[in-house]
Parts: sequence; structure tokens; C-alpha cells
Amino acid sequence: MHPVDYASSDEFVSLYREHHRWLVQMLRRRLNGNAENAADLAHDTFERVMRSESRVAFAEPRGFLTTVAKRLLIDQSRRRAIEQAYLETLAARGEDVESSPETHVLVVEALDAVCRMMEQLPPRVRRVFVLAQVEGLPYLEIGQALGISVQAVQRDMVKAWQHCYAVLYA
Repeated sequence: MHPVDYASSDEFVSLYREHHRWLVQMLRRRLNGNAENAADLAHDTFERVMRSESRVAFAEPRGFLTTVAKRLLIDQSRRRAIEQAYLETLAARGEDVESSPETHVLVVEALDAVCRMMEQLPPRVRRVFVLAQVEGLPYLEIGQALGISVQAVQRDMVKAWQHCYAVLYA
């Protein structure tokens, strides 16, 4: 069965009818009473369930809906933090840099994708990658700072680049 089949199925309609109100209320409590954001997240949750091939949503609906909604909340929080950091960086530049709304959305989406990609790396590999690519430190200094050999730095960089390649081109 394809995910699209759930959208037209009586089973999905029943899932939505039986649990939508409960999900909105649960999200509203988590969002300090923000009804509009709760309704948006509930919609996004059901949309994700509709596209999912998992049958768990129908076997354990509230648990599955809660898990999907929590993941969406985490994604939303991360995206807001990224957007805030981007805006603070623009403000710190001291220039009147006014980007179009489209550019703003594209930059935040790109930064979010990079953050998600980096979060998938083991902590040391991520640290090595950031020190080399963002801070511009040479491998010897990275090794000294982290107490590892230059060969370990090189191996970590290879792992990081392989991961980046796999995410982008796989």
C-alpha cells in the first residue's frame, strides 16, 4: 500500500476524526496555550502520518501521533534558534543588510539542513569538522586542541566529508 492510499482511506479519516481534537489539545498545553501553532502542528502531524507507510499510526494512534508531533516540535524549535542566530549575525555585521523574504527563507532552510546533517555526525567528528571548516584551523592545531593525532583528525575529516557526500548525493 502506498502512503497516498491512506489519505483516501476510511481508516485515515477515522484516525483523524478520533484523535485530531485530542492532539490539538495536547499540543496546545505544550505550547503554553498557543492554539494557532497547536492547530498548525496537528495538521503537519497528520500530513506526515498520511505520507508515512507505517501501520503503527493505526495500531497505536496516540503514541504514534505524540512521537511525530514531538519530533515536529523539536524541528520547529531548532529552526527558530537557527533563524534567531541568523538574524543576530546580520545585526552584528552592523550593515543594513535587508534580504528579501524569499532569500531569508532559503538561507534559514539551508542552515537548518546543514545543522541536521552535522547533528548526525559523532561529536568528535563534528568538532573536528567545525574547527577545520568554520574556524579554519590546520590539522596539527586541531589535534593539539583535542588531544588526538593528526592522523585521527584526517580520519575524522574523511568521515565528515563522506557523510556530507552521502547526504547530498545519495
